[in-house]
Amino acid sequence: MEIKYKNTLNNLIIYVYGELDECSASNAKNILDKLLLNNVNTKKVIFDLSGLSFMDSTGVGLLIGRYKKLSQFNIPSYISGASINIEKVIELAGLYKIMPKI
Repeated sequence: MEIKYKNTLNNLIIYVYGELDECSASNAKNILDKLLLNNVNTKKVIFDLSGLSFMDSTGVGLLIGRYKKLSQFNIPSYISGASINIEKVIELAGLYKIMPKI
C-alpha cells in the first residue's frame, strides 16, 4: 500500500496504490488522517483509486471514515479512477451516494 498526494487549485488529490484491506488499513488511516488534518483549507478531496488493485470492506470503512472527517470541515470528497472490480465493491457498499464519482 502506498499513498501519494498533490494539491492543485485548492483541491487535494490522494492517490492510493496497492491493496486496501485489513492488513494495510491501519497504516493507511494514520497517513490519511495526518494528510487531511494538514489540508483542512482545501476545497475538495479526490481519492484517485486508479492504482488500487484490491479493496475489501475494510477499505470501504476507511473511506467512509475519511468522508466523515472531511464532512466536519464541510469539505466534499469524491472518488475517481476505480477499476471495474473496485467499482463493484464501491457500488455494493453505496459509497458513491456519499462520495460521488468524478
